[in-house]
Amino acid sequence: MAYKLIDSFSFLDSFRGTFFSGEWPTVSELFLISRNRFPDSPFFTDFEGSGGSRQTLTYNQVYENASRLASWLIENGLEKGDRIAVTGKNSPEWGTAFLAGFLAGSVVCPMDYGLSEKELENLIATAKPKFVFADEEKLPHFEKSADFRTISLSCKKNPQHLYNLCGKKNYENRCTNENDLAVILFTSGTTGNPKGVMLTHKNLVSDSFIAQTRMKIYQSDVFYALLPIHHAYTLQAVFMVSLSQGCEIVFGKSMAVTRLLKELKEGKITMLLGVPLLFNKLLAGIMKGIKSKGPVVNGMIHFLMGLSYFIKKVFKKNPGKVLFKSVLDKASISSLRIAICGGGPLASSVFKVYNEMGIDFVQGYGLTETSPIIALNPVNHFKIESVGQYFYPYMEMKIFEPDEKGVGEVLVKGPMVFGGYYKMEEETKKVFDADGFFKTGDLGYLDKEGYLVLCGRAKNMIVTDGGKNVYPEEIENEFQLCSDFSQITVQGYVEDPESKAEKIEALIYVSDDLYSRLNLKREDGIIPPEVDAAVRQIISSRNKNARGYDKIEKITILEKPLEMTTTQKVKRHYNK
Repeated sequence: MAYKLIDSFSFLDSFRGTFFSGEWPTVSELFLISRNRFPDSPFFTDFEGSGGSRQTLTYNQVYENASRLASWLIENGLEKGDRIAVTGKNSPEWGTAFLAGFLAGSVVCPMDYGLSEKELENLIATAKPKFVFADEEKLPHFEKSADFRTISLSCKKNPQHLYNLCGKKNYENRCTNENDLAVILFTSGTTGNPKGVMLTHKNLVSDSFIAQTRMKIYQSDVFYALLPIHHAYTLQAVFMVSLSQGCEIVFGKSMAVTRLLKELKEGKITMLLGVPLLFNKLLAGIMKGIKSKGPVVNGMIHFLMGLSYFIKKVFKKNPGKVLFKSVLDKASISSLRIAICGGGPLASSVFKVYNEMGIDFVQGYGLTETSPIIALNPVNHFKIESVGQYFYPYMEMKIFEPDEKGVGEVLVKGPMVFGGYYKMEEETKKVFDADGFFKTGDLGYLDKEGYLVLCGRAKNMIVTDGGKNVYPEEIENEFQLCSDFSQITVQGYVEDPESKAEKIEALIYVSDDLYSRLNLKREDGIIPPEVDAAVRQIISSRNKNARGYDKIEKITILEKPLEMTTTQKVKRHYNK
């Protein structure tokens, strides 16, 4: 593993013994350190601030708001170790409630604001918080409860708005033990019921700094919090990383492309973290604009893209920013320094095109249970087929029972790995082996440099006739840039119960683009024959180049889209 590590956390030594005493600071101690280092630097920026205008709060201002709220919580009965729940859209208020909870010594339970009131009730009943912070539209439902008090995140006129709550005393920090429970994160439940993942302060803080050994973060960086902040990916890779280095966070609230591009430009965003769907959308718009310039210009641009990629890979220089400045300016992404894709596999072709155009585009990998980042592609030493290099020597990773190709289940151990599921002892035991390694449930292999290549989820794997293993995610990735499909989910089905061998089925929800191209209108309950024929032609073209055992045998065109999580992943349903 001959890769030079970046020093990302030696500066903490100068604060050890004054601001904290353990191996790692707690989240609240880290907050106090950054406030001490960068009191007047911007921390939270919201384009929907007071009166609908842009509003920016410094590290000192956020601390003042959070400490006042923490004092109020303590004076109103919050004991150390009690739980608070935070559910709402991305906002400075959300971040303030999150940090105030730690200053007050509580365990914070971020919850998906996209869940129904009934689903939130179930999570709240499990977590049993003393206080629930929620957006205005959900307050009428929850403020009836006698089990907890509700606090508004979204209406400053409300006397129970968090900025209007101020304690009489100043309790600077009640949380000083890195091994204390920090958060309970409820998993997305893409394949089942959500679990409460318990992460300590050490889990969160160590992962934040260890991840930076593969990527240099500057205090001048501006992060865009677009994906829901309750999710481990955004919570760590945006919120915690920003907090660790005194960076600015711009809170996004919508995935609408026009609004996204406006905020990227006006916010001068340097760090964009997203999921495959987001980056596919952006790229589709860029490539459409290039194609519209005609075959000659289109051909020249693609030639320059290939040249740019060659120079970047061989000489570690990035000429794309200069070569494609006008293209990047038009797409409102010229300020981007790094784009990071997580939350799901990204097609190698998409990864390559962004790098060709001068965007340092990398992939990462992790799970909620690992805080979540455990692998990341270094900017100048990336591999497009890989989700990144695991964090050796700070953690361990091994492949369990690899097959003849070296593919097996990915197992990990390290300071960022969680201790267990909330009130689920049996489930916890199932996911750790005898040596304390966490079983990720993902299948993949490691190359000689410690780069991880993922194949898919173990529970998703399809076993075809002849014992061949097929990973649905690999097939789905082939269609990421297919503008005719809005969704494609691949699963196995059994045609012959006696053989039990599976064949491959594709569930497809076609896009509005396909209907438009065919001059058709979408009607509920009706799949026009022209649409059916177009879909089958696309699948047939793919099957011509496929291996015999991973051809798509069955096509189901959906009348309605499959349910998705707030991080834009399809919730898989199995009928096996």
